[in-house]
Amino acid sequence: MSAPLTPSTGFDALLFDFDGVLADTEPVHHRAWNQTLEPLGIQIDWDFYQRNFVGVADEVALCERLKLKDHGELVPRKQALFRQMLAEAHPFLPETVRILEELRGVYKLAVVSSSYRSELEPPLVRAGMREYFQLLITGEDVQNFKPSPEPYLLAAQRLGARRPLVIEDSEAGVASGRAAGFEVLRVSAVGKVAEEVRSYLAGGKGQVTAEADAV
Repeated sequence: MSAPLTPSTGFDALLFDFDGVLADTEPVHHRAWNQTLEPLGIQIDWDFYQRNFVGVADEVALCERLKLKDHGELVPRKQALFRQMLAEAHPFLPETVRILEELRGVYKLAVVSSSYRSELEPPLVRAGMREYFQLLITGEDVQNFKPSPEPYLLAAQRLGARRPLVIEDSEAGVASGRAAGFEVLRVSAVGKVAEEVRSYLAGGKGQVTAEADAV
């Protein structure tokens, strides 16, 4: 059995990205995008999605990566489909839930995501996990999405955290955490989050990933 986690690292808060870190939602986003884009004759394969959409706000993905205009329709349609699909899914892995149960009360916990609150808060509530987090920072809370440092700076400010650890999986998220001046753990896969967070907090951070470093 793993030893209890303690704040011996000096971190006073853990700031988690949502999609691809806390929740295995990227395949759901991918399906929702393709269903939304199908009437336009556009489909994106998984490799393109991973390179261009992961960690990026929907508006940015549509306008900058696909070079399409929203016209107030496509992004809301995609988000509605995503919420519907996610309500039928079970995106939280048991090992992730277990480590969050250990971390609560030891560190201040927050979710920092470019997704909207309506996309991430309901599944947290359904899973009984909303109470684990003192704070949710979502796309509605900031003027500038990741890779801007604004989301992580705002989270730290609202938590009163002076030395948070950012836990991310995407290039944009890592860049955001680094630009905020915080230490970043880039996890290698959603199924490895619990293992890699535990290793990092236990002092084995150099063995986790080359992206995990102090800034």
